Amino acid sequence: MNKFEQLGLNESLLKAINDLGFENPSEVQEKAIPLLLEKDTDIVALAQTGTGKTAAFGFPLIQKIDPDNKNTQALILSPTRELCLQITNEIKLYSKYIKGINTVAVYGGASITEQAREIKRGAQIIVATPGRMQDMINRGLVNISKIDFCILDEADEMLNMGFYDDIVNILSTSPDDKSTWLFSATMPQEVARIAKEFMRKPLEITVGHKNSGSSTVSHEFYLVNARDRYEALKRLADSNPDIFSVIFCRTKRDTQAVAEKLIEDGYSAAALHGDLSQAQRDSVMKSFRGRQIQMLVATDVAARGIDVDNITHVVNYQLPDEIETYNHRSGRTGRAGKLGTSIVIITKSEIRKISAIERIIKQKFEEKTIPSGIEICEIQLLHLANKINDVEIDHEIDSYLPAIYEVMKDLTKEELIKKMVSVEFNRFISYYKKNRDLSTQQAGERRESTSREGGSSDGAVRYFVNIGSRDNFDWMSLKDFLRDTLGLGRDDVFKVDVKEGFSFFNTDGEHTQVVLDTLNSMHLEGRRINVEVSKNEGSSNRRRDHNGRSGGGNFGGGSFGGGRGGERSGGGFGGSRPPRTAGGDSRPPRAAGGGDSRPARRSDSSERERRPRRS
Repeated sequence: MNKFEQLGLNESLLKAINDLGFENPSEVQEKAIPLLLEKDTDIVALAQTGTGKTAAFGFPLIQKIDPDNKNTQALILSPTRELCLQITNEIKLYSKYIKGINTVAVYGGASITEQAREIKRGAQIIVATPGRMQDMINRGLVNISKIDFCILDEADEMLNMGFYDDIVNILSTSPDDKSTWLFSATMPQEVARIAKEFMRKPLEITVGHKNSGSSTVSHEFYLVNARDRYEALKRLADSNPDIFSVIFCRTKRDTQAVAEKLIEDGYSAAALHGDLSQAQRDSVMKSFRGRQIQMLVATDVAARGIDVDNITHVVNYQLPDEIETYNHRSGRTGRAGKLGTSIVIITKSEIRKISAIERIIKQKFEEKTIPSGIEICEIQLLHLANKINDVEIDHEIDSYLPAIYEVMKDLTKEELIKKMVSVEFNRFISYYKKNRDLSTQQAGERRESTSREGGSSDGAVRYFVNIGSRDNFDWMSLKDFLRDTLGLGRDDVFKVDVKEGFSFFNTDGEHTQVVLDTLNSMHLEGRRINVEVSKNEGSSNRRRDHNGRSGGGNFGGGSFGGGRGGERSGGGFGGSRPPRTAGGDSRPPRAAGGGDSRPARRSDSSERERRPRRS
């Protein structure tokens, strides 16, 4: 039985819900839908982005609309054109079996006369951005004096974007006896003021803690020197081969500069900011949704309203000026119950902001160190091995196989594997062995658990295990799983790094036998767990000197056995590419998801200093 049937929705809506494949309502839907159907009331619903708020107000709204009355009965305000169009499309899908309901989107950048014409034909529901809606009211092109419902979606976003006066004017034009439904991720003072002035004893629905972050998002920060911020970003991308991310910068100038550097260095990236035309913006978003772009570099304003599934990481290249905005950034990942990671690249002068954000989101950050070159090589090689293992064979190559077998007839299986991975390994190793460690002194005293990793890990052992995010783990849940399974203390498992088909973690050396004996005898959902001590001494036993700085790792071999990784389009490692090697040899242009990118270029710090800065 579909659980939506228990919420009081009519047959037409349930039929549409069934077509969409919805089975279990989210928490905000379970709380809001019966309440809004039962009575005419004002509500304030606080829930994170990506928790199903559109359906939470959309279903009861549609059920309360009179399709035989062509007058405007409901106004939905949203912060951006993208979100406006998204809500409009969803309302149309929800109401497709109800004859006579017409929903019109009203937003800037399109013909205002055409939008007015559509409303005049009869639009029971208008979905609008505040600026365009105020413009239409001022011109007398729309009449909302008799609406029954007004919904403010992403209210805190609209107010952060400076729409307070427009919202006040719009609400003042609407009738006092309407029902006002306010949906917001956070409850800043401006939102509370709107609720106090224009709502009548609103009922409050809270999903999670007020202003808190999503429970499906893990938060981590990396402490670097200011000059190393961009190099740190590249290494984080290289250490997450399947990254599909939004990278936030404060300004349009920085957004464009970072995107251009990434493209020059062979990454599939693009910029999204206010200086782009609407056509350029639409093109970028189409490529991002199609995964031709893996790394979307954006300003906060430009990214508002982005609703793209399966974003794996949000990267705060720079923290926002208003730390409350962090909640909206991190809400781009970990949606619809899936796991996501929010990363902050931070300098010592900004470290105090981490504690301030923790108080807002009611969650703790884990401090991590930027991966070393050998760690990245090991991760990329394991990713390549998993990808080869999972690839489907195209039998169009069969006619070429006899010639290939002849060329390789004298190679053993072991030699063939070594040569194959060396093609990739040699390129990464030749780049990364020339680059210094980016680790800086840890925040240390900020909390005991973070200094655990940097200060007392002498004798630590690093492990490879063949479970990862495809098994529904993030670093927090995997750490808890390992700790509970092994019977260890809270801080005995540390430096947990989760990839798609495999992960790494550390314990002190005294626990090694317990780790190997316990995990290697276990199965997870029918698949045998395989754990090995990583051969990479650089990642497992890095010591810190008396200044807290990490010593370099040696570039020995890694552990290349284990789990099954995910397949993704793109050549080579399937991840980011090292720039061109010193000998001039470069890897072929990368085509993540089928899109083209420029050939990779060398971008070590010395060349970056000589290269003119782009605006």
